[in-house]
Amino acid sequence: MEANKDRIIRDIEALACLTGTPGNGVTRFSYSHEDGLARDYLVSEMERLGLEVSSDGVGNLRARLVGQNPDLSVVLTGSHIDTVRNGGRFDGVVGVVGALEALRVVKESGFVNRHPIELVVFSEEEGSNFGSTLAGSKAMVGKYSVDDIKKLKNAEGRSMYTMAKDAGYDPDTLHGGSINKQNIKAMLELHIEQSVVLDNAKKSIGVITGIAGMKAFRIVLRGTANHAGATPMNMRNDPMAAAAEVVLLVEQLVKTIGCPTAVGTVGKINCIPNVSNVIPGEVTFSVDVRDIDQEKLDAVGEALRHRVREVALRRNVSYEVDLIGESKPLLLPEEIASMLERAAISRGCSFMRMTSGAVHDACMFGALTQVGMIFVPSVAGRSHVPEEITDYDDVKRGCDVLVDALVELSR
Repeated sequence: MEANKDRIIRDIEALACLTGTPGNGVTRFSYSHEDGLARDYLVSEMERLGLEVSSDGVGNLRARLVGQNPDLSVVLTGSHIDTVRNGGRFDGVVGVVGALEALRVVKESGFVNRHPIELVVFSEEEGSNFGSTLAGSKAMVGKYSVDDIKKLKNAEGRSMYTMAKDAGYDPDTLHGGSINKQNIKAMLELHIEQSVVLDNAKKSIGVITGIAGMKAFRIVLRGTANHAGATPMNMRNDPMAAAAEVVLLVEQLVKTIGCPTAVGTVGKINCIPNVSNVIPGEVTFSVDVRDIDQEKLDAVGEALRHRVREVALRRNVSYEVDLIGESKPLLLPEEIASMLERAAISRGCSFMRMTSGAVHDACMFGALTQVGMIFVPSVAGRSHVPEEITDYDDVKRGCDVLVDALVELSR
């Protein structure tokens, strides 16, 4: 059983053409016209393969290879096709196209799966439309209710609920998620790495052993806005200077408290009044901290709160530290990791064990079933940009490993 690289290339390139920003990367938000065209393409390929195709209330697309016993628990595999603005053609799509190709290979081989195998295309993984990552998978497992998706709104003020309905789905049918522990055996996701580790190590396959937990903070520092030229340095209550200290503290705390793979990022900052000749009156910024160890993640969060208070008091500015989102680390089962390693070895693929700092749809299934993730290299680590590249030979290798894992799990 071997994946067909030409079919993989055809599918990925076909989806890459369905973008709202031709010539400037791939922009395909959930429920957009381009998203609808991409789904039509995939449904056509799924039906050509003879899969049973359905969608849930928020548009999570599911295609089932039934097998011998439709009543047995299902083996899920898939990813997402929504993108960031001006993103790349491989993020998410590799996991969808790879799963589609894996099912083609399984069916063409004559192997008859005992457990059903199901390809899933999740809605709104990126959060580009409604600001909430993993929204589709959260809805599928029951973490998001109908009321929750009514609260998620895009830049035009339209809710995920409304847009799902306008796209032809019925979000009122969610009712606590469409999948549970009793009807799922495993979840496997093939994905590009989105970093430089595999590329630098010259490995074709990453076997994921854990997915980092995350804490997202919004920090607000308030001082006194005043004339930039007329206000002496020793008479300032400058929240931007305080923010600069905190930004450096994030880096320091993660390095000294967190695991070696822990990361901390200040990626968004807003200054009021944001004028070159006025001392800011208010600075708001984000802090994103991730670690594979929950205790260390908590410790970094507590230390950050303490040090922000310390900086604010010393600089005579007021402060707010709000935790606006978090997820727990997910350690993946050794049984699944070993199975993926065996598949890589049997295929002659170079591989390494590693953790994922990014969250993925598969994370949402950790409380329900055994989860496995396969990474393939991102050239130079580039992702979420038009220059995002993964070698098609590596995509094929990842697909071959996925085929072997699906066969073993569905026996």
